[in-house]
Amino acid sequence: MSLYAAYLDEIETRALQGLNPKPIDDAALTEEIVAQIADKDHAHREDSLKYFIYNTLPGTTGAAGVKARFLKEIITGQAEVPEISQPFAFELLSHMKGGPSVEVLIDLAFGEDAAIAAQAADVLKTQVFLYEADTDRIKAAFEAGNPIAKEILESYAAAEFFTSLPDIDEEIQVVTYIAAEGDISTDLLSPGNQAHSRSDRELHGKCLISEEAQKEIEALKLQHPDKRVMLIAEKGTMGVGSSRMSGVNNVALWTGKQASPYVPFVNIAPVVAGTNGISPIFLTTVGVTGGIGIDLKNWVKKLGEDGKPILNNAGNPVLEQKYSVETGTVLKINSAKKKLLSEDGEELVDLSASFTPQKVEFMKAGGSYAIVFGKKLQTFACETLGVELKSAFAPSKEISHEDQGLTAVEKIFNANARGTTPGKVLHAGSDVRVKVNIVGSQDTTGLMTSQELEAMAATVLSPSVDGAYQSGCHTASVWDLKAQANTPRLMAFMNKFGLVTARDPKGEYHAMTDVIHKVLNDITVDDWAIIIGGDSHTRMSKGVAFGADSGTVALALATGEATMPIPESVKVTFTGKMADHMDFRDVVHATQAQMLAQHGDNVFQGRIIEVHIGTLLADQAFTFTDWTAEMKAKASICISEDETLIESLEIAKARIKIMIEKGMEHENGMLQRLVDIADQRIAQIRSGEKPALRPDDNAKYFAEVVVDLGAIDEPMIADPDVHNADVSKRYTHDTIRPISYYGAEKKVDLGFVGSCMVHKGDVKIVAQMLRNLEKAYGKVEFKAPLVVAAPTYNIIDELKEEGDWAVLQKYSGFEFDDMAPKNTARTEYENILYLERPGCNLCMGNQEKAAKGDTVLATSTRLFKGRVVEDAADKTGESLLGSTPVVVLSAILGRTPTLEEYKTAVEGIDLTKFAPPLEKPLDAKSVHF
Repeated sequence: MSLYAAYLDEIETRALQGLNPKPIDDAALTEEIVAQIADKDHAHREDSLKYFIYNTLPGTTGAAGVKARFLKEIITGQAEVPEISQPFAFELLSHMKGGPSVEVLIDLAFGEDAAIAAQAADVLKTQVFLYEADTDRIKAAFEAGNPIAKEILESYAAAEFFTSLPDIDEEIQVVTYIAAEGDISTDLLSPGNQAHSRSDRELHGKCLISEEAQKEIEALKLQHPDKRVMLIAEKGTMGVGSSRMSGVNNVALWTGKQASPYVPFVNIAPVVAGTNGISPIFLTTVGVTGGIGIDLKNWVKKLGEDGKPILNNAGNPVLEQKYSVETGTVLKINSAKKKLLSEDGEELVDLSASFTPQKVEFMKAGGSYAIVFGKKLQTFACETLGVELKSAFAPSKEISHEDQGLTAVEKIFNANARGTTPGKVLHAGSDVRVKVNIVGSQDTTGLMTSQELEAMAATVLSPSVDGAYQSGCHTASVWDLKAQANTPRLMAFMNKFGLVTARDPKGEYHAMTDVIHKVLNDITVDDWAIIIGGDSHTRMSKGVAFGADSGTVALALATGEATMPIPESVKVTFTGKMADHMDFRDVVHATQAQMLAQHGDNVFQGRIIEVHIGTLLADQAFTFTDWTAEMKAKASICISEDETLIESLEIAKARIKIMIEKGMEHENGMLQRLVDIADQRIAQIRSGEKPALRPDDNAKYFAEVVVDLGAIDEPMIADPDVHNADVSKRYTHDTIRPISYYGAEKKVDLGFVGSCMVHKGDVKIVAQMLRNLEKAYGKVEFKAPLVVAAPTYNIIDELKEEGDWAVLQKYSGFEFDDMAPKNTARTEYENILYLERPGCNLCMGNQEKAAKGDTVLATSTRLFKGRVVEDAADKTGESLLGSTPVVVLSAILGRTPTLEEYKTAVEGIDLTKFAPPLEKPLDAKSVHF
């Protein structure tokens, strides 16, 4: 069967699902389509023309290469297609965004036909996705005296590719649609269990919110054809949780506008809003699409006569509505005045933060990528011509306060800044282009990242990136047909691009499913590093890490840069002594609870948490930084003592060497270079040349939080509070409760020890608790299933050597087998111990889930609705979060324990301890395993 015949079969199958033909990225299929177009009598010529013009993907896809070459033949007269005139062929090339299309345009611009050259030059002047291979050709032609090259460079130097674009509309009319009340996680917009379809944009769009919601949105569009639908999180924040480009893509698909008439299902310019604004990570993703993110502030705390918030019976502030945004409300956005207005013109809220000069540029250009590449292109042209750069873009905001010191994140940003005023020290609020040191791509967003790389015509990893890794952890649980189809293709693409990959495309090393954050934490070998990762939990205990959408990850891979404002910081310090029976996970929960008690509001939201953890090694400190994603923080930074950092770097070096021994080294030598960087950093610390990163004593913070370790006297649980009368309080991470709250009566249907929140010590705790209970009672019986998923294979190897794995095996009713991985997701559980493959497992929720309606107690970070467990018809699913010993004991008891039961169970067990550092650095070290 020909590829085209197979494509027609696929079209019929998709039609049964209500889907259009899938966009084409394959070169061989496009070659067949071109041959059918060239044959004027071919039965499928008309459809082939349609697919060629409207259904081939741009950038560096194989299809784009074939399309660009055929358009070149049409322009030069080598091929005759009456339906595609020479001007139309140029128009099609102008929408292909770089790569082979730019190569063809340069060929034509520097060709012998003057008329064609002039047309090609005009199109080139509109293009921004040029790489070194392209700019080198233009520079060489200019230096050889080519007048067309000079004309193109002069246009680039004036940034006509941007200045010639129309300004954004001064008035944008919108009609509201409330997607949900309370915080909206990106799971609602792009469910994790549909991750396999993310690269098929039309198919994935079917999972936005619900079918009913999609119909309601379509009805609003029909009723208001001149308005844009604004998607709203009522009484909450829009886009919390995972950093999903697919979520924004879905919103844009249903409410935005088509980016190009010749590129299907790629929409831009969505309008999203929340009572409490937009999650920082999600807001970055909105900018990628040139969208608008709005902080509505339509519900405020009701104040009493004393000026203080009035509290309800649950102790929560009572909210009152300033204005209504109920579904179907017509509003106006005035982009010039930066105001949200009612339909009658009444001012409702200031939108200055939504329409900063930089964000307006994103909207004008159709997305932030075009601005990033445009700035580089204008700089290149000015340097080549030898003329002064007069930037066409809004100047980066540079904020500098005389005699004010720097926080840790301000120091990192200043050290990695590019293009800033020489010698100027920048503080929070400044817009900065920064070098990115480490980039991580994960498997459920990786195919989208590869699509973004193709769309921006990138072919190789930026040489300025120190380390880049493609994981396989989010699809580790089940090696089903979807994973088998997607994962090898993704790994091959990323390995060719220049990344170290979890799975070897050549099949020479064992496929690793280690949790991405753990790997990134190991390959981050400099406390001054900036890390970008395709997951909201990209939070390292060294350097500063930012979770990002798949597009921002692609941009970091292609350019080695990221652009963002320097965030404000909140300083977290500790006092007191940690009780012997407490685990460090409880310190993490206490930080959230004590912060809320001290400040009333979440001062962590959108800011850096600078945690002075000092004596805790990287693996254990990661428990804190990983949780900061749920605190709604922008990122976090660990302040470590010199000796602690050196020990953490030595551990990281050893693990990178294990990766090399396993055959994971890339042909570009990346892993060995990371070892060398670690050695250099250790030498700097030991010599005193550059001690461990510390803020200045006179740094300024947005707020400070002091955590009293002595006040933590019993284990705590983060509770989704699923029955709270105030829906805006459900499924947040702000409800932290001691185990005594539950009176040993909270039934637990399943326990889960795993995800990025656990380290080797946690798995050892499981084994030691089983030993203790076996010694006391002769055997261990589980009254609820206990699922254990170690984060990495290294941990399992070490547990086997130390004898702990044998204890786990003794009580397990299931142990993973990489030689025969599961090919179907588990839907029912027995009251046994499950030893699952390293990876995300239940925390991700895209493959494995607890049984519907279960109450799950987990060490993971996710308590969002439907993530770990879905609702049953008669019972709401709950995902409660706690420490490893609490989870294990609850699974054995089938309920939450009493404090006395807990203390007895952990007696003699080495829990993760922490003592705050003293004023002067000492050689104190944390307890670790």
